[in-house]
Amino acid sequence: MRLYDLKQKEVINVQSCRSLGCISDLEIDCRSGCITALIVPGPGKFCCFLGRDFEFFIPWRCIVQIGCDIILVDINEDEARRKCV
Repeated sequence: MRLYDLKQKEVINVQSCRSLGCISDLEIDCRSGCITALIVPGPGKFCCFLGRDFEFFIPWRCIVQIGCDIILVDINEDEARRKCV
């Protein structure tokens, strides 16, 4: 599967049954070459315009299933939030 294909899928949290959005970036371990986390941008500050306060950092181990259209993850959203720089 290509990064382009992953970026087209919607990420759904199974704990809250809520859509987190689509993947914007990946974190890759340079030594092993493996994906360690998915990064999904949080909601926009004002009508999706003035940037974002946080993004969701989803460790690879928290992925439940990757389907045709969606990616199911099992995360605590408060713990997965990372401040945007």
